[in-house]
Amino acid sequence: MEILVVINIQHLGLQRSQKFQIFFVWTSTVAPTHKLKTSLFSQGPSIFHPPIRIPFPNPPSTLPEAQVSDGSIPIIDLEALHGPSRPEIVKQLGQACQLQGFFAVKNHGIPRPTVDSIFDTTREFFHQPKEERMKFYTPDPNSDIRLMNAYKDEVANVYVARESLKFHCHPVEKYVDKWPTNPPSFRKSAAEYLTNVRRVEITLLGAISESLGLETDYIEKKLGGHYVSLNYYGACEESNLELTYGVRAHTDPTIITILLQDEVPGLQALSEGKWMDVNPIPDTVVVHVGDLLQAISNHRFKSLVHQAMVNCEKERMSIASYCYPSSDAMIGPPEKLIDSDHPAVYKDFTFKEFSEQMWKVISFDDARLNSFKCSAA
Repeated sequence: MEILVVINIQHLGLQRSQKFQIFFVWTSTVAPTHKLKTSLFSQGPSIFHPPIRIPFPNPPSTLPEAQVSDGSIPIIDLEALHGPSRPEIVKQLGQACQLQGFFAVKNHGIPRPTVDSIFDTTREFFHQPKEERMKFYTPDPNSDIRLMNAYKDEVANVYVARESLKFHCHPVEKYVDKWPTNPPSFRKSAAEYLTNVRRVEITLLGAISESLGLETDYIEKKLGGHYVSLNYYGACEESNLELTYGVRAHTDPTIITILLQDEVPGLQALSEGKWMDVNPIPDTVVVHVGDLLQAISNHRFKSLVHQAMVNCEKERMSIASYCYPSSDAMIGPPEKLIDSDHPAVYKDFTFKEFSEQMWKVISFDDARLNSFKCSAA
C-alpha cells in the first residue's frame, strides 16, 4: 500500500523555516483499469508536481469496505447544560466521546437566519468565477486564508472533489479584514456564525472537561486560535460516482471539530468497524473528538475516523470549525487521569511540538500521536 505525496516547493534545499505545501493522497483499491471522464477534471488549474511515493505506516486497507452501520448518533441538549440537568448531560456527553467519538448538539443557540446566511454566502463564494476564487489560492500552509482545490489522484485514478476556503477567525476583529469581500455578505455572515460557534465551543469544552473529572475551564485555558473551513462538494456525474470522493478517511488533529451540515447527506463516521451515515439532523451541529482530546483524556476518548461522500443529484456544503490550543499549551494527560489502573498513555508535549511532528509523520489518523506515547503504553 502506498500513498501519493504531492509537494509544492520553491527550492529543493528545503529548510524547516521555509514555507511549503504538501498534499497526502492515498492510493486506494480502485482498479487502475477504470477511466474517469476528463471533463470531470477540467475545473481549476493544475497545481501538482510529479508524485513522491512512500510507504503508508497504517494502510487504509485496514479500514472496512463501504459497509454502513445502523447505529444512531447521540444527541446532546446544549441548553440543558445551563440548568439542573447539567450533571446528567455532562455524563451523556462523556459517554458519547468515549463510546462513539462524536455526537450531535441541539438547542445550540445559533440563530436559524445565521445558519442560512453562512450557507448562502458559502454557495455564492464557490459559484463565483474561478478567477475570483483563485485570488485566495496560495501554496503557503501558514497563510491566514487559503483556497484548497479539488484534484485528481492520477495514481489511484480517483477524484477528491472537495473545494474549501480555510481561514483563521478568532478573534474575529484580528482577521476579518483578510476575508473575501465577494460576495458582499461574506464578512458579516462569517463573523456572525463564527462568533456563535465559538460560544458553543467554549460551552462544550467546559462540559467535556467536567466529564473527565477536571475543572470546567481546564481545556479552555489551553485554547489558542480558531480555524474554519467552508467546504463545497459539487454534484458528481453518475458515471463517475464510484471513483469520486468528497474527503477520504481521516481523523482531525484538533481538540474538537464542530461541523455544520446542510440538508444533503455525505458525512460518514467509522463506528464499531463499520461506516455509519451521519445524516443531517435539522437545527443541530455534529461534534467529534480530535487527536488532541484523545491525548488530553489519556486515550479515554478516541478521535473519530470519518470521511465525506458525494452524490450525483445535489451539491453539498459544510462548515467545519476546528478547535486548537495555543502553540505552547501542554497537551499530555493531567495527573488526575493517571493512576495504577490508568497509566499515562502519552507524555507531556506542546501543540507546537505536535504540529512540527505532523510534517515528519505522514498519517491521516491518530498515529500522529505515536511519537508522544509513553514507552510502556
